[in-house]
Amino acid sequence: MSRRTTAVAAVVALSLFAGATVYAKKTIQVFQQQIPKQDRIEQALNRLTFGPRPGDVDRVKAMGLKKWIDLQLHPSRIAENPVLTARLKVLDSLFMNSEDLVVNYPELRMLRANRQGGLPVPVDPERTRMLQKLAERFENRQKPGVPPPADAEQPETASLLTPEELRSLRATTPEQRLAAFEAFPVEKQDDLLVAFPQRFQGLFPVAPPELRRRLQLVTGPQQMVTRDLMEGKLLRAIYSSHQLEEVLTDFWYNHFNVFIDKGADRYLVTAYERDVIRPRVLGKFRDLLEATAKSPAMLFYLDNWESVGPPKGKPGARPRRGLNENYGRELLELHTLGVDGGYTQKDVTEVARCFTGWSINRPQLGGGFRFNENAHDAGEKTVLGEKIHAGGIEDGERVLDLLARYPPTARFISRKLAMRFVADDPPASLVDRMAETFRKTDGDLRAVMKTMIESKEFWSVGAFHTKMKSPLELVASAVRAGNGDVDYARSLADQVAQMGEPLYRKLEPTGYSNSGKEWLNSAGLVTRMNFALNLADNKVPGVKVESANGVQLGSPEFQRH
Repeated sequence: MSRRTTAVAAVVALSLFAGATVYAKKTIQVFQQQIPKQDRIEQALNRLTFGPRPGDVDRVKAMGLKKWIDLQLHPSRIAENPVLTARLKVLDSLFMNSEDLVVNYPELRMLRANRQGGLPVPVDPERTRMLQKLAERFENRQKPGVPPPADAEQPETASLLTPEELRSLRATTPEQRLAAFEAFPVEKQDDLLVAFPQRFQGLFPVAPPELRRRLQLVTGPQQMVTRDLMEGKLLRAIYSSHQLEEVLTDFWYNHFNVFIDKGADRYLVTAYERDVIRPRVLGKFRDLLEATAKSPAMLFYLDNWESVGPPKGKPGARPRRGLNENYGRELLELHTLGVDGGYTQKDVTEVARCFTGWSINRPQLGGGFRFNENAHDAGEKTVLGEKIHAGGIEDGERVLDLLARYPPTARFISRKLAMRFVADDPPASLVDRMAETFRKTDGDLRAVMKTMIESKEFWSVGAFHTKMKSPLELVASAVRAGNGDVDYARSLADQVAQMGEPLYRKLEPTGYSNSGKEWLNSAGLVTRMNFALNLADNKVPGVKVESANGVQLGSPEFQRH
C-alpha cells in the first residue's frame, strides 16, 4: 500500500469516527433545523437514489424537485434506461423461472441426471452440448484413479491442439490470445474450455459477452445464477432510471432476507427478488407480507416447507418431522412486530402451527408454493389474544391479516424506513407520523414514503450527510459519480463483498443493517479507499470512469450521504 493511500485512509477513518462522535451528541433540534434550499436536490439524490450521476442536479432542477420525487414514487411512469436493458439482457438467468434455472444452470451432481435423460435439457442446443461435455468431465473425475486434468501446456493437449495452434494461444497480449481462440470452430472452443477451464479465464476481461458466459459456465453452471443476481443488482443500482424503486428493492430484500447459498435457494432467490419483492415495494405491506410468506425461497430458507402438525388418523400413526418455529419467530420478530412488539414464545408456537402445510412442490427442481392439507395442524390457535380457527390455509392468511394491521407493525416498519432514509436514530416524531399514515392507509408503503419525504426531518440538518454509506451504496455511487461505463460488474460485486457486504449472502435472517454505523471500521475504510483510488485510475476490471467531476471518491463527505 502506498504512503498516499495509507495517509488518506487514515484521514478518512479519523474524520468518520469524529463525525460519528459529534452525531451521537446531537439533540432533537437538528431535525427541526432545515438545510438551505440549494441543498435539497443533493439531499434527494443522495437518499432516494444510489447517488447522482453527472448532470442529475441540473435535470432535477429543470424538472422541479417535487415532480421528480413524484415520478420516483411512481416508477411505471418513467421509461427505463435502454443501456440497462441491454446490459441485463446478457444475464439471461435473471429472466428465467426457477425450474428453467435448474435445467439451464444445473449443479454438478445434476449434470449426470441431465446427461442420462433424468432432467429436461435446455432449449439452446449449444448450451446442451456444453452441459453434456461438462457432465462427461464430471463423471470422469468421479472415477477412482483418474489423474487430474492436464494443463494446456502439457503434451496431453496433442489431441486438441497442433503445435502451431498452441503457439498462437501463447501470444503476448490477451487480445492476441483471444483472436487465436476465436479462430477455432465453436465445438473445438468448447472442447478446450471444458478440458482446461482455468486455462482460458485470462481472456475474460477482453472477451465479448457471449464468450464470457461460456467461460463462466465451465467453472460451475450453478454459480452463474448467483453471479447474475449480483451483477444485475449493481447494474440496476448504477443505470436504472427507477432509482427509488431499486433502493427500496434492496431495503425490502434485506427486511425479508433470504440466504442464497442454502440448498435450493440458489435457484429460488432470482424469482423471489424479481417477482415477489420488486413489484410490491410501493404497494400494500399486507400484499408484500403474503407474497414473501408464500415464496418458495422464504419457505425453504426458514424451513417452513418441512413444518407439519401432529399426525392425523389412528393413534400410533408413524411420527412426522414435527413443528418448525423458524418462520413463525422471524415473522413476528423481524418481519412485522419487532423484538419489542409484545408477543410471547407461546405466540411464536401458535403462529408456527398456523403455517403448517405451507410448503413447496419439489424445491430442488425449482417447484412453486403448495398447501399440504395433510400436514396442517387443524386445531384451534390463539395468536396475540385472538382465536384463529379458520381452517386450512386460511389460518396462516388470518395471521398475516392480524400482523399487518397490528399497531406495533406500523411503528416497526416506519422506524426501519426512517433509519434507512433519514438517520440511524430517527426522531420519534417522524416515526409516529409515518406509523399513523401506515395505519390510516392500511399499510400503503407509497403513502408512508411520501409522509417521510415531505417531512421537515427528511430535509433537516440532522439528516444531511449524516449516514455512512453501505458497501453497495458506496460502490454504486462512486461509479455513478464518475459517469462510469460498466462492461461487466463481476469485479464490482467482489469489491462490495470485500467491504463486508457479500450480496445475497447474509446468513442471518436479519439482513444487512440499515445503520451506517455497521460499516464504521478501520479495515472497511482502508478497503473503500483502495477501491476509490483504483476506480479513479480505471484499474477496476470491466469498469471505465470518465472523472469524478470534482468529487473526491475517498473523501469523508463522499462516504456519507
